[in-house]
Amino acid sequence: MVLVGMMGSGKTAVGRALSARLGVPFLDSDAAIEEAAQATIAEIFARDGEPFFRDREAEVIARLLAGPPAIVSTGGGAYMAERNRLAISEKGVALWLDADLDLLWDRVRHKDTRPLLRTPDPRGTLASLYEKRVPIYRLADLSVRAEPGFSIEETAARALEVLATRPDILETP
Repeated sequence: MVLVGMMGSGKTAVGRALSARLGVPFLDSDAAIEEAAQATIAEIFARDGEPFFRDREAEVIARLLAGPPAIVSTGGGAYMAERNRLAISEKGVALWLDADLDLLWDRVRHKDTRPLLRTPDPRGTLASLYEKRVPIYRLADLSVRAEPGFSIEETAARALEVLATRPDILETP
């Protein structure tokens, strides 16, 4: 299962909780990219640019999908690339963590690890990304609403309920 959604939607936290509940590994594509590059995502963006990063991201996602069953968390922009959507559909199922803009802003505004938000108007940039990306996220196989006030465990439980509707993916809820 591949978690997709905006930065701050909870992909990493919910992914870890799902991994623990389902007894499968948790894999983070951004962490795998950083490990392979021996650099942070922000450093890769600054040094090599976004197109270079997106190519490495696609390679890493393909490699993670080729492995044993796992919960994979992707970067916010990964699902925008058709090649990634096709790879995810071929090897697994995409689960969109759907969070509204205010919740996302509350979660990311104090972090300096988001290279796409290093702009004069980071909230405006986030809003622009949100408007562009949500129609693509809606293409995901499944979705779960990330609600303010819901704990990581509550969101993971909702994700399991949604996954239970797909017996081809989840053998035992």
